Amino acid sequence: MEISAGDTAWVLTAAALVLLMTPGVAFFYGGMVRSKSVLNMIMMSFLAIGIVTVLWVAFGFSLAFADSGNGFIGDFSLNGLTGLVGHLAQNGGQYPIPALAFAMFQLMFAIITVALISGAVADRMKFLAWGIFAAAWVTLVYFPVAHWVFDFGSDTLGGDGAGWLANLGVLDFAGGTAVHINAGAAGLALVIVMGKRIGFGKVPMKPHSLPFVVLGASLLYFGWFGFNAGSALGANDIAALAFTNTMVATAAGVLGWLIIEKIRDGHATSLGAASGAVAGLVAITPACAFVAPWGAIAIGAIAGVICAFAVTLKYRLGFDDSLDVVGVHMVGGIVGCLLIGFFATTEVNALGKDGLFYGGTFDVLRVQAIGAGAVMAYSFGVTVILALILKYTVKLRVSKDEEQAGIDLAVHAESAYEFGESGGGGILAGVGHAGRRTEGN
Repeated sequence: MEISAGDTAWVLTAAALVLLMTPGVAFFYGGMVRSKSVLNMIMMSFLAIGIVTVLWVAFGFSLAFADSGNGFIGDFSLNGLTGLVGHLAQNGGQYPIPALAFAMFQLMFAIITVALISGAVADRMKFLAWGIFAAAWVTLVYFPVAHWVFDFGSDTLGGDGAGWLANLGVLDFAGGTAVHINAGAAGLALVIVMGKRIGFGKVPMKPHSLPFVVLGASLLYFGWFGFNAGSALGANDIAALAFTNTMVATAAGVLGWLIIEKIRDGHATSLGAASGAVAGLVAITPACAFVAPWGAIAIGAIAGVICAFAVTLKYRLGFDDSLDVVGVHMVGGIVGCLLIGFFATTEVNALGKDGLFYGGTFDVLRVQAIGAGAVMAYSFGVTVILALILKYTVKLRVSKDEEQAGIDLAVHAESAYEFGESGGGGILAGVGHAGRRTEGN
């Protein structure tokens, strides 16, 4: 098999689009925090790029995709990626793209998964602790889970060591389990161990820049076409299906969230539109290559509605998930994974399965639930252990004085806005958001 220039160009372009999503996360999260924390929020995403990239080349790709014959983890045979040079990509079959292109595409998934977690711990996590956590978590959680979900075995670079969830038949085209549920469960574990921000539920902690939030969501929307359509690993009909479903599900997610806002609160907000878009993107990620466009619209709308309610649970349950990583990414990922059991159809992809709405059995839904539950439990459990270790060694949180003064100045010796501290809410006085970020954010 010879290298396809068109497929290679698309995969490399898709990899660049997925990388753009991490700065998108930085702006999305940065706009939602108070102005005294925006630089720290952005820095957490950029630190994730640095740490994860180096570890991926050193051993991460090997642990995720080297085929040791073990369904739970790869091995160290591909360390440094040197052995990939001159080879075609292998993952459940051979693709006419360089193996290095596949490795770089998958790297971007690892980066953004770590960056997503940062939103849960905004305003209070030590930068050193975040760096140590990122390195440990991506090694102990993301690399193994990527192997479980994304490794379909290889005949050229190793044995037949497909991941156990891949062997089980879990349908997750672009990372509903490995990325979103994984990151959301980790965020939940971190905030439970770390505790609430000073003033959570008592002091208004409103987004300091809604334009930043919308800019970040827009970059995510744009980059997500690489995330989903790029996962076809070629310029083909499945890529076109994933592209289409990504577009329409996101649009439906926006509408679903805004309708809930309007009915419940009497107004539709820009923050709600951005959040609904992300909810739709998250939910369609695992399903984008397995459902028809009408099914994608339904999935996006359902996710927008459910996530709009889910983000308020932190007030009722008492955990301080600063930027709703749990409510959007974990819940949205679960919604998308489970709805495959209803909307999947072999009419659009012969390699998929038929869900209940197409005459399929409950077995599809059962397998999807196992995949979502296994990743959630593993990520939560390991993260709790990591967080407790850091809490009693290097400490997880900045001091109370640093938290109140602002992490930007205390940790980075910088301020985002030199004309003065706005307090994070002056421009938004009187603006509510579905009971969401007007209190405790």
